[in-house]
Amino acid sequence: MKVDVLLGLQWGDEGKGKVVDVLTPHYDVVARFQGGPNAGHTLEFEGQKYVLRSIPSGIFQGDKVNIIGNGVVLDPSLFKAEAEALEASGHPLKERLYISKKAHLILPTHRILDAAYEAAKGASKVGTTGKGIGPTYTDKVSRNGLRVGDILHNFEAKYAAAKARHEQILKSLNYEYDITELEKQWMEGIDYLRQFHLVDSEHTVNNLLKEGKSILCEGAQGTMLDVDFGSYPFVTSSNTICAGACTGLGLGPNKIGDVFGIMKAYCTRVGAGPFPTELFDETGKTIRDLGHEYGAVTGRERRCGWVDLVALRYAIMLNGVTKLILMKSDVLDGFDTVKACVAYKINGEEIDYFPFDINEGVEPVYVELPGWKTDMTKMTSEDEFPEEFNAYISFLEEQLETPIKIVSVGPDRAQTIVRYTEE
Repeated sequence: MKVDVLLGLQWGDEGKGKVVDVLTPHYDVVARFQGGPNAGHTLEFEGQKYVLRSIPSGIFQGDKVNIIGNGVVLDPSLFKAEAEALEASGHPLKERLYISKKAHLILPTHRILDAAYEAAKGASKVGTTGKGIGPTYTDKVSRNGLRVGDILHNFEAKYAAAKARHEQILKSLNYEYDITELEKQWMEGIDYLRQFHLVDSEHTVNNLLKEGKSILCEGAQGTMLDVDFGSYPFVTSSNTICAGACTGLGLGPNKIGDVFGIMKAYCTRVGAGPFPTELFDETGKTIRDLGHEYGAVTGRERRCGWVDLVALRYAIMLNGVTKLILMKSDVLDGFDTVKACVAYKINGEEIDYFPFDINEGVEPVYVELPGWKTDMTKMTSEDEFPEEFNAYISFLEEQLETPIKIVSVGPDRAQTIVRYTEE
């Protein structure tokens, strides 16, 4: 039995939550392998809208096992709020959610450090969500972190030592803060966390595989935010690519089967950092408004632009993508023409690969295609697709050398079209 991986190919916000929810009926287990509550996965079905930050998107399918892996960083207070809201809406968690003891904890002082570091950077700030993700991964790598398993043994002393170390750093930054309320909510979250299945998730995952269970790994953020291969330093603090599923869950590479890569029909980015196809004109604003491009966690406006095939080819290569999933096609329904970036021009030279640095001086080279000028939101089959949209799909598949398996024509679970079935 193989493990399939689903991840974003752009700068995040591709629609991973919806797709995981759609694919979950075909799997026994859904597992998150990296990231933290800076990622908001939005799902809509049966007239309800949910935003998941730490909990896997398979939680709405009652008979599935959901796992928060060791590569995830977890904020107990935010987890408690998210879990209680789900339980209040009729989705019980405690019997179906397993949390890795090796997942690192986001401390209240991590969140304060996040704000302090950003303030110190001034104009060169990265544009973090302020959720303490970076400082938590920093402590993990420097071997100073606290893990979920630590709450079961001598926790008070471990927490006090970590907090004291952070307070020394904050003192050196001359950063003023009040930890009282944050810490109170956090400790309540710790008590709540103890009620769940806290497991050695690497054993759990591999034992489920031995039992013949099928597993879908859910990534957060997107490939272009990967700490190694993204647009550094404007990246997240974890490996968002397929390899992160192995290290974030304790899986051998030979266990990986299909890799589903999710992309929008256009491109967005939140926060600072390079974005070669960004549109600063009315077209960019129109895409933002039609696509409701505002952060699920922060509410921040997303920067919008045309699809970037140079970056997508790079992402497909890094992840070994076997199938593409095209999201938000309907947002472009009303355009006379649509554009796709097929190359970059740097210092007058045209290149078709993703370079070391795209922070400045990158000019996109576009191909223009006819728009489909058709409302696709009510369509239920690819047989209904307009000719121009089929041509757009064929163009993408040819450029990216990867088949587009699923097309989304709206936010609801039902607005999802599988293009063809396999033999």
